[in-house]
Amino acid sequence: MFNNNLVRAALVVLCSLPVTAMAQSTLKVGVVDFAVLLQQSPQVIAADERLQDEFAPRQRELIAMQTALEEKATTLQKNLEVMGQSERENAQRNFRDEERAFVRAQNELREDLDLRRNEVFQTIQRELAIEIKAYAEAEGFDLILVDGVLHYSDKVSVTAEVLERLRGKAGATGQ
Repeated sequence: MFNNNLVRAALVVLCSLPVTAMAQSTLKVGVVDFAVLLQQSPQVIAADERLQDEFAPRQRELIAMQTALEEKATTLQKNLEVMGQSERENAQRNFRDEERAFVRAQNELREDLDLRRNEVFQTIQRELAIEIKAYAEAEGFDLILVDGVLHYSDKVSVTAEVLERLRGKAGATGQ
C-alpha cells in the first residue's frame, strides 16, 4: 500500500511537470495572410508586368489578326452576292481557315501564358515562404500559420510586417 501511494504520487508529479513547464513558457505565434502577400507584394506586381511585356507582341499579333478577320468578314459579306458559286465557296473556305488559325493562335497564347504564369507563381510562392520563415526566425516566432486559419486577431497577424520586408527587399533589388 505504501508502495502504491508512492507510485501514485510520483505519477501525479510527473504528469504535472509538462503542464507547469508549458504554462511558464509562452509560445510566440503569428499568422500570415498569404493571399494578401500574393496580391500586394512588389515581387508579384513586377512578375505580372514582366509577363505582360513577354506576351505583348503575341497579343498585338492576335489583335491584328482579329482586325483583319473582321475586315475580311465585312468584305466577304458585301461581295457574296456578286461572286460566282465556286469563288464564293473558295472565299468562305479561306475565311474559315483563317478563322481557325486565329482561334488556334488564341488558344496557344492562352495556354503558354497560363503555363508561364504558373511557373512564375510557383517561384514567387517559394520566395514568399522563404521570406516568411526568415521573418519568423528573426523575430523569434515559435509558430507561423499561413493557410487554413478560421479566425485570428490583428495582434497575431504579421502579414503587414512580412509585406514590409518584401517591399524593402524589392526596393533593394530594384524589382
